[in-house]
Amino acid sequence: MQLFPVYPLFPIEIVRGQGCHVWDSEGQAYLDLYGGHAVISIGHAHPHYVEAIARQAATLGFYSNSVENSLQTQLAGRLGKACGYDDYQLFLINSGAEANENALKLASFCTGRSRVVAARKAFHGRTSLAVEATDNPKIVAPINAGGHVTFLPINDLDAFETELRKGDVAAVIVECIQGVGGIRLATADFMQGLRRVCDETGTLLICDEIQCGYGRSGRFFAHQHLDVRPDMITCAKGIANGFPMGAVLIAPHIEATYGMLGTTFGGNHLGCAAALAVLDVMENEDLVTNAAKVGAYLLDGLKQMQTRHPQITDVRGKGLMIGIEFDRPIKEMRQALVKKHHLFTGAASTNILRLLPPLSLKEGDAAEALRRIETAVNEM
Repeated sequence: MQLFPVYPLFPIEIVRGQGCHVWDSEGQAYLDLYGGHAVISIGHAHPHYVEAIARQAATLGFYSNSVENSLQTQLAGRLGKACGYDDYQLFLINSGAEANENALKLASFCTGRSRVVAARKAFHGRTSLAVEATDNPKIVAPINAGGHVTFLPINDLDAFETELRKGDVAAVIVECIQGVGGIRLATADFMQGLRRVCDETGTLLICDEIQCGYGRSGRFFAHQHLDVRPDMITCAKGIANGFPMGAVLIAPHIEATYGMLGTTFGGNHLGCAAALAVLDVMENEDLVTNAAKVGAYLLDGLKQMQTRHPQITDVRGKGLMIGIEFDRPIKEMRQALVKKHHLFTGAASTNILRLLPPLSLKEGDAAEALRRIETAVNEM
């Protein structure tokens, strides 16, 4: 049996990681500025994280959600305190797509409505409704094209207000920093206006924090830079540092009914142990502050680099979520960064380089990253 092809692959097998570095099967070290799609939050193979998972695996790896699980209760309390939403409810699942799928379904249950408004260039996942809410027709299968979603330009409050005042929209779902969409930032005026219109029209506001959340922006959630309070917040990626986990944070005014949502593997014992260890490290090492500080250092260095290289047309982002836009395709440069300069990055489009390193990135590694990136830009 062969593997079904999913992504075009670099001809490299990563076999070991430590902090912000990874090593391939030939022993070559790489500086990781991508964190495996923004998943690695506290760094690779953090000893506290490794010990917590090993201890839990040796005790109980899994039992069903038909019995009590005190680890889930601990995680809910710790996460609520860490992010400032201790009055919210927590639903644990396995991935970001599931988080958005369940948030949208819950919004439809609560409002009795079936329409969704999303932003152009949005990416919300690959399950049924999540992929329909993703602005990429190439990955929306005919069976997923149900006509439930209207796409509007991010930061165009007038367009969103016009659509919401039709009165049949269950939810608006927004990434306050679009990741796959090119590190495009929602403005405070837009998000605060959107919150007001949602309140006036009975529409639920969902903030997709799967990539931009969990400390990456220099606040626990990216929407907290914009002074808004969503009805639901979706999380995944950095929540468990590589262990598959997702979550929906649900405002207290949304009432739960048994059977409305459900999951087999969500909130399992191993996943909760991993997520609790992540919160331990984030708090003990002050990684949210570190993301803000080192991110500002990177952003400033890249903007200075832009003044020296006209092929860089824009640099934007917050914290350790940064996009570098070029006036030409970057495929060959990305390949050179990996093969020649031993630096992993991501792409948000054909001409946007995306940086999503672990939140533990140190200033010295950031300086080295700037050097390697500039060398690659000189070779374009």
